[in-house]
Amino acid sequence: MEEFDPDRLSLAHRMAIRDGARGPGSGGPRSRWRASTSRRSVLRAIAGGALTLGGSAALGACGIPPAANSGGTVSTQDHSAKEKRVAFSNWTEYIDASDDEKHRPSLDQFAQRTGIKVKYTEDINDNVEFFGKIKPQLAAGQDTGRDLICVTDWLAARLIRFGWVQKLDASHLPHAYTNLSQQFRNPDWDPGRAYSYPWAGISTLIAYNIKATGGEHITSVSQLLDKPQLKGRVGFLSEMRDSVGMTLLDMGKDPANFTDDDYDAAIARLQKAVDNKQIRRFTGNDYVSDLSKGDLAACLGWAGDLVQLQVDNPDVRFHIPDSGYMTSTDNLLIPNKARHKTNAERLIDYYYERPVAAELAAWISYVCPVAGVEEELAKINKRAARNPLIVPDAEMARKSHAFRALEAKEETAYEKKFAALTDG
Repeated sequence: MEEFDPDRLSLAHRMAIRDGARGPGSGGPRSRWRASTSRRSVLRAIAGGALTLGGSAALGACGIPPAANSGGTVSTQDHSAKEKRVAFSNWTEYIDASDDEKHRPSLDQFAQRTGIKVKYTEDINDNVEFFGKIKPQLAAGQDTGRDLICVTDWLAARLIRFGWVQKLDASHLPHAYTNLSQQFRNPDWDPGRAYSYPWAGISTLIAYNIKATGGEHITSVSQLLDKPQLKGRVGFLSEMRDSVGMTLLDMGKDPANFTDDDYDAAIARLQKAVDNKQIRRFTGNDYVSDLSKGDLAACLGWAGDLVQLQVDNPDVRFHIPDSGYMTSTDNLLIPNKARHKTNAERLIDYYYERPVAAELAAWISYVCPVAGVEEELAKINKRAARNPLIVPDAEMARKSHAFRALEAKEETAYEKKFAALTDG
């Protein structure tokens, strides 16, 4: 595949990429993309485990009983017509920015067009922490002060299951309804996207350093787990759904439809690789530096990282296994009691207009969930438009798999087993 052409990027973005390539702990400033991908890693990994103490048990421990599903119908009077504003909470550095970092061009354009002012807050550092911020109000049926939030699919599933988010009005989402990529249309936790729309997709692939592998291409999870030449130089991810999901795929199992026995077999396979020291460690975002330097010869990694790593290090390669790869999403939802539901829906729909989606995709380098965005993206960066890690082609989309939604008891049991594996 082709790398991004740095000459087509803004000066600030090029500098951010350059600085970020130094990697965590190197003393260099963290790049803009690195800040965004760090949550896909260290913080996301924390999220998987911490909220699992989650499930209904953790809610009870926090003094909040497990919520009954209200069907997402709890709302309040919509003040959108009189109050031309919307409060949007998102992850750190997960949107386009001007070179001086004082403006969000796409949000400015939305305000100019609609007269709706966006209060944009980067107050999501990880799913668990953010859940802790909003759950007291949601459980009490109160306004969180936010009209739109962006959370990872497993937390989105939980909020929907608890009945803590509002059902979307399709009449306010013509672009979103029409332009949503087929790949993301029907997750099992939100069939037909009644409550959510994806902000971006995150792909988990095999990554390797061709110099560290001695010129050999790494094309399967089996090689990661069993190849003697890679012993002690393999990394898996500390996110359960990615590492177990990729292992299930390699075993010929479907991560969207597996049994407890399948899960245990995948854990046992990973445990064997840990015990014989084939796997060096389970990583968060810090695999980026190790892979670039060759300390890790091969690992599982996230596409957003790999797009940017290849800018400065042509030795870094990626491969989509024949068995498939894991995809997750960050998703836009409207909490119960939000004051400006219609305004929030208009903002969601705005980001599904292809020119706007292209602007966002070119900046954040994650999978764009908007079908037909290539032409608009090519106006900004032709190579990005041809990059299957940003705009999946038919083969890439066909190989995509999502981890099935878990019930609370399942999630607790699975995360406990995975924690025993990674902590050991």
